[in-house]
Amino acid sequence: MSGGMKQRIIGEIAVSVFLKVIIADEPTTALDVTIQLQYLRLLKDTQAETGLAIIFITHDFVIVAWMCDRVAVMYAGRVVEQANVRDLFNKPRHPYTQALMDRTDRLFAIDGQSPPLWNLPESCRFAPRCSHAKEMCSTAYPTEISHENNHMAAC
Repeated sequence: MSGGMKQRIIGEIAVSVFLKVIIADEPTTALDVTIQLQYLRLLKDTQAETGLAIIFITHDFVIVAWMCDRVAVMYAGRVVEQANVRDLFNKPRHPYTQALMDRTDRLFAIDGQSPPLWNLPESCRFAPRCSHAKEMCSTAYPTEISHENNHMAAC
């Protein structure tokens, strides 16, 4: 069977047992664009019919924009921003989210390196790569700030 056929079978097995939540970790990886669209439509239709909640873990903002209602952006193991999908795309608040949204070409990279996951700082994990970092960012993790529409950013 092709990768797309395997993905669809796994998806149908998952919803056939009347689950309330599916966690889909990079569900469209290694699928061609046509099969991705078919698979995502299948999930979206199944969700509409059953009320199933789907948690997507992905790096693909196109999938996020099409499939998600709310988004949580993570950096080095911590959620740095949460919002409904429109608010996040229209007004990203955290510098990491802003950097991700500012991509202008396919080979974009944020300067610097992510911290090693076995030695994470207690302070802001994005500070060494952040153009907005202040001295306090290197001494403590920023508190979460609530904005309108249940939009939260840790900066």
